[in-house]
Order: sequence, then C-alpha cells, then structure tokens
Amino acid sequence: MKVLIVRHGDPDYDIDSLTEKGWKEVEYLSQKLSKLDVKAFYVSPLGRARDTAAPTLKKMGRTAVVCEWLQEFPCQIWRPDVKDKKIIAWDWLPQDWMADERFFQYDHWFENEAMQEGHVKEMYDHVTGEFDKVLAKHGYEREGHYYKVNEENNDTIIFFCHFGLECVLLSHLLNVSPMVLWHGCVAAPSSVTTLTTEERRQGIAAFRMSAFGDISHLYANNEPPAFAARFCEAYGNKDQRHD
Repeated sequence: MKVLIVRHGDPDYDIDSLTEKGWKEVEYLSQKLSKLDVKAFYVSPLGRARDTAAPTLKKMGRTAVVCEWLQEFPCQIWRPDVKDKKIIAWDWLPQDWMADERFFQYDHWFENEAMQEGHVKEMYDHVTGEFDKVLAKHGYEREGHYYKVNEENNDTIIFFCHFGLECVLLSHLLNVSPMVLWHGCVAAPSSVTTLTTEERRQGIAAFRMSAFGDISHLYANNEPPAFAARFCEAYGNKDQRHD
C-alpha cells in the first residue's frame, strides 16, 4: 500500500485559503495526482487543505473524507524564550530545544516539561490513533512499531493536510521523534510525500519513505516553490521570514 501525504498549497492564513500562487500550485498538483489510481482521499477540515484537494477531486470526479484530526497540529506551549504568549509546540529556537536530549528520542521527546504542560503527547496519541484506524480499514493494523497485514494490497490513499501534522504522521510511521522532523525537514506548499509498505515476511509490514516533499509538478511548470514554513537562509536576508 502507498500513503501519499500532501501539504496544502501556498497559504493565505488570514482567510484560511490559498494565495494566487497557491491556486496555481494546486492546479499543477492536480495534473499529477489525477493520473494516479487512488483508492481513497482524506482531507483536513481547514480551508487551505480542502482548496488544495479540490482541483484533483474535480478532475477525478471523486470526493474526500473530511477528518477533524487532519487539521494542523493544534497544541501550544510556553516556549522558553517567549514569556507573553503561547507558541505552537514545534516552534522552538535550535539552541533551546537541542539542549534537551530527550527531544531526539522517539520514546522521550514528550517528557520535556513544556510539552507535558501543553498536553502535546495526548494530542499526538489522538492523531496517530485516528490515523491507525484509517490504515486498519485499508488492511494494515498497528502492532507495536510495525503493521500486521490483515489484507495485503497495492492501493494508494492520499491525505491532504498540513506541515506540522504531516510530521506527526511521519514520526509515527517511521518511529522517529516528531521534534527532529519538525526542525530537520520542511515540506514546501503543495508538496507530496510518499511512503510504501514493505512486507519482507508475510503478514508483517513497515512503511518506508521513498520521497519527501516532492515538488516536481512545480518544476515541470517552471513554478518556483513557495517559502512558507521556512525561516531566513541567512540572517541578513531581509526579504525572508525572521523569527
């Protein structure tokens, strides 16, 4: 089975939709995805994700299941260097989060005091639990760190969602701390991440990532990737996002 995780197109957060550039991105994306044989589509309830899915679904004459748990990962915490407001759980400065070795460990990242106060693990478990229910419906049942194959198949299922949430799903499938993924990866708007099961012994499957953040549909149409989710490459780059 193949799992495709699609980040929404270039966002207009003020109206929870897409920018003019974002609409171009998702049109190019739809030209790629609509050629696939897709078993099922799942989409976040947020506008920017649903708008991203819309051109593909229209081209294919299909609908998507709207899943509340696919919305952007909502947890907020008190970041060590910010005293006047809460910040999304993964938005830390490198010099702060990297000082806590627990963040690098799949079984301990959530023990950080700020993460505990923000109940981040509880939300992580809710999201991954709902994700596993979907996978079980498609024949793959979580058992420890791998999946028991109840109904082997070569189906493709697609999830339209958000960067922070995508890293939670990848963390679960690959057994990696989400903090490492939140900070070590960035999926450009409208990008596609692909994971495929490998069943080396009958009845036992693990997911393996063959592509992360693929934006070949943009390059094929001479469309540059958007900068959303990134910070300035060099501090002196005044036209790029700073903290």
